Amino acid sequence: MPTQIAFKGVHKSYASRGVVLQNVSFTVRPGEHVGVVGENGAGKSTLLRLIAGVEAPDEGQVTVTGNLGYLSQTLDLPTDWTVSDAIDAALAELRAMGRRLRELEHLLSTASPADGAGAADNALLTEYGELLSAYELRGGYEADVRVDKAIHALSLAHITRERTLGSLSGGEQARLRLACLVAAAPEVMVLDEPTNHLDEAALTWLEDRLREHRGTIVVVCHDRVFLERVATAILEVDGDRRTVVRYGDGYAGFLAEKAAARQRWEQAYARWCDEIAHLSRYAATTARRVAPGRPMKDRNKPAYDRDAERVASSVASRVRNAQERLRRLRENPVPRPPDPLRFQARFTGAAQGRIELSQVAVGTRLAVEHFEVSPGDRILIFGPNGAGKSTLLRLCAGQITPDRGVVTRDGVIGYLPQEIPARNDARPLVAAFGAGLPGTIEEHTDRLLSLGLFRPEDLRMPVGRLSAGQRRRLALAALLVRRVDLLLLDEPTNHISLALVEELEEALDSYPGGLVVVSHDRRFRARFSGVQYELRAGRLVV
Repeated sequence: MPTQIAFKGVHKSYASRGVVLQNVSFTVRPGEHVGVVGENGAGKSTLLRLIAGVEAPDEGQVTVTGNLGYLSQTLDLPTDWTVSDAIDAALAELRAMGRRLRELEHLLSTASPADGAGAADNALLTEYGELLSAYELRGGYEADVRVDKAIHALSLAHITRERTLGSLSGGEQARLRLACLVAAAPEVMVLDEPTNHLDEAALTWLEDRLREHRGTIVVVCHDRVFLERVATAILEVDGDRRTVVRYGDGYAGFLAEKAAARQRWEQAYARWCDEIAHLSRYAATTARRVAPGRPMKDRNKPAYDRDAERVASSVASRVRNAQERLRRLRENPVPRPPDPLRFQARFTGAAQGRIELSQVAVGTRLAVEHFEVSPGDRILIFGPNGAGKSTLLRLCAGQITPDRGVVTRDGVIGYLPQEIPARNDARPLVAAFGAGLPGTIEEHTDRLLSLGLFRPEDLRMPVGRLSAGQRRRLALAALLVRRVDLLLLDEPTNHISLALVEELEEALDSYPGGLVVVSHDRRFRARFSGVQYELRAGRLVV
């Protein structure tokens, strides 16, 4: 099979972060639409910069064939350029191809058979045919129309072509660059979080356009609906192991292989436990069970003694073999698979976990006449960025006080904020996890490892060095081991791996306490069982 992108033994590190990718090898075939997933800080953007040629590997080789367009998470155009300049730059290659086609058409139309330039004409015809195929494959004739459609679909129609990029908001700049790249339709499209700043209609439009793209796509995205619709394969960047693992059959194949790997792990652990138990019993009982007090025959004591020595020697040999096998098994144990995630509710006999907001306001960000959470309620809140969702949850959690109005609450409340800032905290991870919990450091270690959120070698890492994804997992672990009446979760699917997102959803489904969750995740919202509120400009709408 031909290869569009190839990594061979690639290493990449930074002075500030250390090793990010180590001995990474994979290939992407022409026409594949590959989703890149992993926790924040795992190295997904690094992987894309290597593909785009923005950075070079420290070791190994990155090979990319075909013209490439790259959408990064940062603005890479001069702020004094106009919108028109940005469009012209994006379409420059297509327009150059169009000009060359017209030149070739003119040369071929004016060539005379009497000139004796048959070989030259053939060369022109070959160039024209190849260029025309490439131009049509990229939709060169419709490029300007695609720009206009993209600008409208991404809610940029109000922006004139004379506006400078510096006068646009960050979201508008990101959407403009996305519109230009989709219109340019490069053979290889590399996109870093293109779904940021898009509403649901724009997301659907982008998904449809990328599904139609006949070239190769490599896209970093956390949106599961997007991955289900667009990706034909998945690359998972594992920040803990600094590796990249490829999964076929799109997002469904990724989930299926994750589930199969979990099942293989459980089976291997069960076999290891069974063999340990069997060998332990064998070594302890074999000597007692073999030829106990065998009667002497024919009064032949020398022969009897020789047989007894032979039996004893055989027994001792088998016991030694069993003990040696036990030693090797215990030196190389199969680790116990982590327990499924489960949130624990308190049961005190009285219904608790109640919150009520009455005539509450926080500046101009939030104005709520009445909002009540009763014990056991399940409520989801969604809305655009800046609508006040995080402010509402912080009010409910008691993290901030209102400028006016009354907030009442009872019971034990567990709160997961949307952003967990990095702190200059030298405590080991396991010590931060165990803060406020009864038990020894060994008990905290066993408890944390049983959740499957961290590896043993992570537990001594200083909290101040944790990535955004690790900080999120630490906060989640602290919630999982405490009994609470009501969970307040602000964008719980952010910054964690997609496999963990699926497990988290199952844990929330089985949680018997109250739940108020803020989420923009389309798949999470579609599966949510409970009442949904939309927050518009600081006001709740059922």
